[in-house]
Amino acid sequence: MNGSLPFGHVFGVPLRMHWSVPVLAVLLGYGLGRQTLPAWTPGQSAAVYTAASAVGAVLLMASVLLHEVAHAAMARRKNLSVQDVTLWAMGGMTRMGRPKTAPVALEVAASGPLTSLALGGAALGAGIGVRVVTGWGVIAAVLVWLGWANIFLGLFNLLPAVPLDGGRVVQALLWWRTGDRDRAERAADRSGQVIGMLLMAVGWVAFLRGAPGGLWLTLVGFFITMTAGAERQRSRLHAALRGLRVTEAMSSPVTTGADWLTVERFIDEVAVHAHHSALPLLDFDGRPSGIVTMRQLAAVPGLRRESVRVREVATPLPQCTVAAPNDLLDDTLDRLRPGSGMRILVLGDGRLEGIVTTHDISRLVQQHTLDSKALR
Repeated sequence: MNGSLPFGHVFGVPLRMHWSVPVLAVLLGYGLGRQTLPAWTPGQSAAVYTAASAVGAVLLMASVLLHEVAHAAMARRKNLSVQDVTLWAMGGMTRMGRPKTAPVALEVAASGPLTSLALGGAALGAGIGVRVVTGWGVIAAVLVWLGWANIFLGLFNLLPAVPLDGGRVVQALLWWRTGDRDRAERAADRSGQVIGMLLMAVGWVAFLRGAPGGLWLTLVGFFITMTAGAERQRSRLHAALRGLRVTEAMSSPVTTGADWLTVERFIDEVAVHAHHSALPLLDFDGRPSGIVTMRQLAAVPGLRRESVRVREVATPLPQCTVAAPNDLLDDTLDRLRPGSGMRILVLGDGRLEGIVTTHDISRLVQQHTLDSKALR
């Protein structure tokens, strides 16, 4: 996700945080310190409320992280690849490979909400215990707030709307019952779009009636609607590409260029003769070292093009999506790296064999559409 930065690893999975997370933490902390805690435990100093609200907001963000880590841990346990976990204002997102069976899909989807509900119950129980032992203090109030927040997070995520976990659960159950993955995905995607629009309507009415939280609900509904629509398109794409190998989509031969050339020489000798907007680079040994786009080349100021090497502005190989010729195409698309676009370098024994671009994928989808119509 654009605007996110790495901040660690867990179980070998990279963790990323979007810039909206600190903003959300500040807003949550402000509401907790200025409204909830003074109402529940009046008479404390501003410093106590501020410190307690900061701790509460951080613990809630940690709870959201644990929710996503539960997905990642279950996926790894089921031998699914996990690319990364990203926290952002709407919660979190775990990028992973597609489950091969309905039971695996169900376990992975349910692990997050169950973790949130367990955390909520534990925090709520701890808050009640602290209250019984020491009285209704700030610590107890923060724990009770954290408990209810996690319970709400778990229950809200169980709404039957893709991309929420509840939508994934419904999808897995329909797949399990019917044996038809495509049908289950279409049903879950439609459910997500319907529920997203309902949330938008309810949130907007609430906002017009003076409830500021309604605006947030409208934004959440809009996100669900848009994401469910994107998931529907993604499901159609996977259906069209199912069973195809990378070699069936790749363009080969493909124009390449030496990564030690200056930007000016590369443009004059390679880029102006190319048929793709993204060009693989080769090192001195003829092995792929990365990929450069026309946009990256154009971004280099004219006066610097004589001195800057093309490899200095290119995307290095470790940040590119790579695949072997016999890899399944739909599995490879699931592994697209953030910000790399739909560009896949096809390597065999460390040598470049071709490239897969958006144009190549579009061609296959159009051929699938023609074949489907011919069978009718």
